[in-house]
Amino acid sequence: MKVFAPAKVNLALHVTGKRADGYHLLDSLVVFAGVFDWLTVEPASEMSVTVTGPKAEGVPSDARNLVWRAAEWAGRPSHITLEKHLPQSAGIGGGSTDAASVLIALGCGPDGSEALGADVPVCWHRRPCRMSGIGEVLEEVPELPLMWMVLVNAGVAVPTGVVFQMMEDVDNAALPTPEWNDFDSFITWLATTRNDMEAAAKTVSPVISEVLERLAQTEGCALARMSGSGGTCFGLYATEQQAEAAAASMPREWWAEAALVMP
Repeated sequence: MKVFAPAKVNLALHVTGKRADGYHLLDSLVVFAGVFDWLTVEPASEMSVTVTGPKAEGVPSDARNLVWRAAEWAGRPSHITLEKHLPQSAGIGGGSTDAASVLIALGCGPDGSEALGADVPVCWHRRPCRMSGIGEVLEEVPELPLMWMVLVNAGVAVPTGVVFQMMEDVDNAALPTPEWNDFDSFITWLATTRNDMEAAAKTVSPVISEVLERLAQTEGCALARMSGSGGTCFGLYATEQQAEAAAASMPREWWAEAALVMP
């Protein structure tokens, strides 16, 4: 079976505390973008993974890869071909969305999949939601308006653990109650939120500031922000034409993709 693995984007990410076991508590609005990795999953007598695609360099093809561990966790040895288009260590859930897609291909539900990673359950559901706890609490949100986004990554990996270590404040307010009825009211609501990891990520990777500035200056950009722990940033647009033009305006050496926000 061939399945797609969409990019996971944190439109808002509040860090609301830290548990005794070291896990951080989050409150996030998560959406998925119409840009994908692709996976072909075939039954096999033993596990194997082949990695191809424009972002294959440096991606492990053994048990270090989360797709391998997902198939093992499901008890279904497979040969998996991972066609990698999403950048690594980029704050858009590449490993988690790949693992979730393996579970979908194998006919497995999300129960217990947080054992593979906190983002795997939300990536299995693939729909806009409010994600809290350490990622295991998922709540529905009002229907999103039609909108487009541009995802931009300057090619610098940003390790999540390092960003968490550099955060000065991990006890922040939760998201306001999600409420909107069109694109403008959605942007108004989103502007009252934030990404609490952005300042620390900019310290780790100063180019994030440049990416955000370039996005904010593009025509039609309603809001520019970093996703997850970085370093991918996004801009939100009302039309496909605005998003495509914005993506085309980014430096050629950067990864920049215009995509529909999946409903």
